Amino acid sequence: MDVASGAERGTTERVLTLLGLLQQRPVWTGPELADRLGVTPRTVRRDVERLRALGFPVHAGQGVGGGYRLGPGQDLPPLLLDDEEAIVTAVSLLVGAGGAVAGAGDAALRALTKLDRVLPLRLRHEVRALSGSVESFGGGRTPVDPEMLMTLARSCRDEVEAGFDYPSGGEVRRRRVEPYRLVASDRRWYLLAYDLDRDDWRSFRVDRMTDVSARTWRFRPRVVPDAASYVQEGVTSRVYAQQARFLVHASAETVRAQIPASAAVVRRRGSEVCEVLSGAERLDAVLMHVLLLGHDFEVLDPPELGRRCHVLAQRLLAAGATVSPVPDVES
Repeated sequence: MDVASGAERGTTERVLTLLGLLQQRPVWTGPELADRLGVTPRTVRRDVERLRALGFPVHAGQGVGGGYRLGPGQDLPPLLLDDEEAIVTAVSLLVGAGGAVAGAGDAALRALTKLDRVLPLRLRHEVRALSGSVESFGGGRTPVDPEMLMTLARSCRDEVEAGFDYPSGGEVRRRRVEPYRLVASDRRWYLLAYDLDRDDWRSFRVDRMTDVSARTWRFRPRVVPDAASYVQEGVTSRVYAQQARFLVHASAETVRAQIPASAAVVRRRGSEVCEVLSGAERLDAVLMHVLLLGHDFEVLDPPELGRRCHVLAQRLLAAGATVSPVPDVES
């Protein structure tokens, strides 16, 4: 039993080594691989078949210049990284997740959490030291500490409680949460979490957090709302004293190109009609923003905003009463 297990482990290690060699350069001859692996060419052929059975497209060519090469496949196969490659990859992902490139941070963080699961502990201090020496400029997203993002991402992945200090009501308070999702907007990172002290769902700006820590206490996952929609509605409307809904006579794609995702929620209602949900401290501000989009629109909620339309329309007419209208120019 032990001999068989040892033989199987040896074969597995050899096949993984073969895969690593095939990823290092375009073509290897059979004798070269046999020499590097310390086996016969016949064993190399068997190991190549094992890789093919696992879905790796290993091609074999005959004659001068022929040999074994790893080709592109239908699915992305696992990549074998040496220590140096793993460090460089992790640092690059940390920088990308930190917010330098709009639209790339969420993908970088997903990739980083996968790499983090298998990254040896002996390499993590090198990754941390190198990431601290890299800076960037430009980009629209508010920068955050990549290590803080990783702590929150691990907590979401491992389903453990997290704690952090967060400003609220003019003072900084400690929050205990069950973290579920990290959401990247065009401007900021947010955490969707269940607030244990308030017994309700909340979204938190990551750049406002301090002293973030993960606990060892695991939680039973709840039925989670759609993270992106929940956070976007909170950012664009729930945080404001006033909320408004409009029916805009333009396609959702057209309006989304005009309004940042952090300013309003745009829902498709038809091929040339959409609903816009937004908020502000004063309803007039929301009304002016929708007016300046340049499309016909109707007020859906609240009713008093419809009355404000009449008041503002009279004010605009009075302001232009002393100016002679410009005659239409026939084309």
